[in-house]
Amino acid sequence: MENNRLDLHLVSDATGETLNAIVRATTAQFDQANITYHRWSLIRTRFQLHRVIEGIESEPGPVLSTLVDRALRGELDTACQRLNVRVVNVLDPVMDVLQERIGTQASARPGKQYVLNADYFSRIDAMHYVLAHDDGQAQPGLAEADVVLVGVSRSSKTPTCFYLANRGIKAANVPLVPNVPVPPGLLEVKCPVIGLTLAPEALIDIRRHRLRLIGGGGTTGLMRQDSSDYVDEDAVKAELLWARRFCTAQGWPTIDVTRRSIEETAATVLQLMEAWHERRKSAPDPTGPSAEA
Repeated sequence: MENNRLDLHLVSDATGETLNAIVRATTAQFDQANITYHRWSLIRTRFQLHRVIEGIESEPGPVLSTLVDRALRGELDTACQRLNVRVVNVLDPVMDVLQERIGTQASARPGKQYVLNADYFSRIDAMHYVLAHDDGQAQPGLAEADVVLVGVSRSSKTPTCFYLANRGIKAANVPLVPNVPVPPGLLEVKCPVIGLTLAPEALIDIRRHRLRLIGGGGTTGLMRQDSSDYVDEDAVKAELLWARRFCTAQGWPTIDVTRRSIEETAATVLQLMEAWHERRKSAPDPTGPSAEA
């Protein structure tokens, strides 16, 4: 096992999220690896970089870097060469392609992706929207949604909405509860409505965990079922079947999230949103001449 042990240094001049995403995607392919992560973020001065180099010297291991400042990069490269440590500047391949195609050099400005521009404020606005329209709240505001997620309780609607909000998407979610009417505005929205569903066994496990967290003494929000029905196998199967049929009757697509991560569910939602908008673009205008004929 000792051969599988690895110290991995992640050096960033911003928040380090780019490196974290790359590392999550790559290290997931090495189940037996015993990796210790050393995260060095917001490294923008020589003094800060010297602390990083001391850390690498103390616990040697490969270095992944997203530093864009040429002086800092050069100093890190030199230090890693001296320590006989491999360093990979992970942005370089993409930067090289873009510089070659665009014909200009990159600006080498640290953290430039985090400037307070329109996209940034759009994400903040979307986050506020998700908070205000979680679990069927603020129903009149459904008309402002970019997408509405529906599904039974604990079908991952809320975390998916928050993930979408980070992409600047106003995502509302509405619970589907048997014998409880859906908000009237839900059937009138001018945006995609997408159902989330999952296997009964998975849903029961999630709900049991939820009940343990809140003490088993009932439910919260719009959970209207008796707590015994909430985790009863036959009742849960009937609830899921009813919700799926309801979505089908409305023409709403559904996503089975049983084995999907939140990221994968959100990616599928985005695909369905794109398909919905493409259909709207290609559909004939109901007010046009052909409609009158």
